[in-house]
Amino acid sequence: MMREVEPIRYNYKNETAWYENTDKVMDWFRDQDLDFVSMYFGEPDGTGHRYGPDSPERREMVKQVDRTVGYIRNSTENHGLTKQLNIIITADHGMTSIYRSAQLEEITLSKIPGFNFQDVSFHLLDYGPSGMLLPKPGKLETVYNALKGAHPHLHVYKKEEMPEHLHFSNNDRIPPIILWTDPGYVLNGYFPVQFNKGEHGFDNKEMDMKPFFRAVGPAFHKNLEVGPFETVNIYPLMCHILGIQPELNDGHLSATQHMLVTSADGEFSCLCFIIQLYRLLFTSGGLQYSNYTVLVTFLMGFKLV
Repeated sequence: MMREVEPIRYNYKNETAWYENTDKVMDWFRDQDLDFVSMYFGEPDGTGHRYGPDSPERREMVKQVDRTVGYIRNSTENHGLTKQLNIIITADHGMTSIYRSAQLEEITLSKIPGFNFQDVSFHLLDYGPSGMLLPKPGKLETVYNALKGAHPHLHVYKKEEMPEHLHFSNNDRIPPIILWTDPGYVLNGYFPVQFNKGEHGFDNKEMDMKPFFRAVGPAFHKNLEVGPFETVNIYPLMCHILGIQPELNDGHLSATQHMLVTSADGEFSCLCFIIQLYRLLFTSGGLQYSNYTVLVTFLMGFKLV
């Protein structure tokens, strides 16, 4: 087992470090007889938060990630791993622009008539578009009624009322009241402390929240484009490729098995890159001659979840 953790104040934008880490992982596969490695690239997530998902700065960062994808493919070939290594590239969320205007009515709970933080014993707020409240004993209806309908872009639910597609109602650790906002808005507690121009965590039905999926390797069919599927189905897919029994989970191999060649069962290694790439990959016209086109040319799977 190999493990490395970034140091404090790690520079997630360092392209040279990305290449060095890629070669290090390929060395592990070739020399250490590993079966699975995951790599995480924190961009263009950080740039998208700071400047917005449609900003020139994020477009430039996507080009940097794009070059790195090409480097990953080249490093795989240079290490002689093309015939046994499967590469999955995906993201854990999308991103959308946050509205910033002096005329905008921001969502700040302390300004809502009838709501009082003294009625709440615990709150989780100021982390983007969602929040949770634990009212004090006997104050549930008071807090709920004060917030319900208080802002046209604020959704307020008791946890047992949460929409089924969010799968966020059955755990004892979930507080009684859940809040989230429409895309473009963030949720503030006492006063605004969030200044990101891009954010995620909105309803996963929103198109901007949907990540992507690319896979290439001997386990996958070539040049195959498939329909949308949920990201929970990636785990049983990886377990199947590695030939291991998955732990209890909410995914289903049947959602992805059609991507695989029939012999793909425990014969190969798997490299999973978690890259914060999302909407811009499908809207930027500046990438048609870049390395990512190489990946699309050898595309094995495609997903919008």
